Order: sequence, then C-alpha cells, then structure tokens
Amino acid sequence: MARYTGPKTKIARRFGEAIFGEDKVLAKKNYPPGQHGVNKRRKLSEYGTQLREKQKAKYTYGVLERQFRNLFEKASRTKGVKGEVLLQLLEARLDNVVYRLGIAPTRAAARQLVLHRHITVNGKVVNIPSYSVTPGEVVAVREKSKSLEVIADALAGFNHSKYPWIEWDENVKGGKLLHLPQREDIPENIKEQLIVELYSKQ
Repeated sequence: MARYTGPKTKIARRFGEAIFGEDKVLAKKNYPPGQHGVNKRRKLSEYGTQLREKQKAKYTYGVLERQFRNLFEKASRTKGVKGEVLLQLLEARLDNVVYRLGIAPTRAAARQLVLHRHITVNGKVVNIPSYSVTPGEVVAVREKSKSLEVIADALAGFNHSKYPWIEWDENVKGGKLLHLPQREDIPENIKEQLIVELYSKQ
C-alpha cells in the first residue's frame, strides 16, 4: 500500500507546525518551503483551508485517503459530534495507541513495531496498524521484544500521565485503554469542523 515516505520537514513547513514531532529544521525555518516561502503565505480559499486541515490530519496520523474517508463515514454513523468522533477513531488506531503509550517515539515508528509483530492486544500479537483498540483492551510490548533498545529508549523518562485515557502498567510494558479521549484531551492542533464541512460538500 502506498504511503508518504518523503521529507517530513518539508510537509511540516507547509503547515507551519511540527506535525511529525520535534523538528530542529522547522524551528529555524518556520515558513513554507520554496524560494518564495520566506516572503509570504498565500491566502487560501475556504475550500483550500478545509482541504489543508484534512491533509494535516492525514499526515499527522499517517492515514491514507481511503482509510480517512472510511473513518469519516464511520464517524458519521456514530452517535456524537462528528468531528470529535473522527478524532477519537484516529486516536483508537493501534499504531497511535502504541505512540501515546510512549513505546515508540513517533507514529511511524509505532507503525513499524506493530508491522514487525512486537505488539500485543490482550496478550495476542496484532500486526495491523489500523486495528481499532476498544476500551478495556490492553496494548503491550510482546514478551520477547521487551529488551529492544528502540523501545527502552522511547520509554526512558516518558510521562505516562500525559494521556489520562490510557492506564500504564510497567509490569507488562503496556497500558489499558480506559475510554476514548474527550476532544479537550487530544493535543493535536486540528480544526476537525473544517474537515466535516469539506466532506459535507462532496
């Protein structure tokens, strides 16, 4: 399946935010890429603003267009505020939960850990990054993978209290999804209502 593997700083500069995590280059060059980027930011139309917000959400969570549309359609069928439900569905993806638990430093790294069978859900190996974790399920590092340096480095000094909807258990090197996060608990700078407005036109 095709996935963006190009330079992430260039994408982050387009949005003016470190959507892939800490970025030293972005800190120095917080303006759009290209020879005219430093001089001005082009004013976007209403559609352009909405599309930009959708693209930002897709890049942030590492989701492709078809996956994103499917999640939006699922959110539309689910009771609640459509935009907030969409973000909750994105947050419940297994790769994102692994990232939130601090087991991986980035969502891309979390995705790799899942694909390479280092992660379990309720004790069983799950290698599908898009797997939807439900409240009550425990996501943890596979027993034989607990000694991996990349996981130990990611967990070193990680503050597990940042995300109150996940309960960390040091003994199993994992955590239980207590409930889906409320919008105010999700730290991503995404204006989900603009995404809802965009899809409502299609």
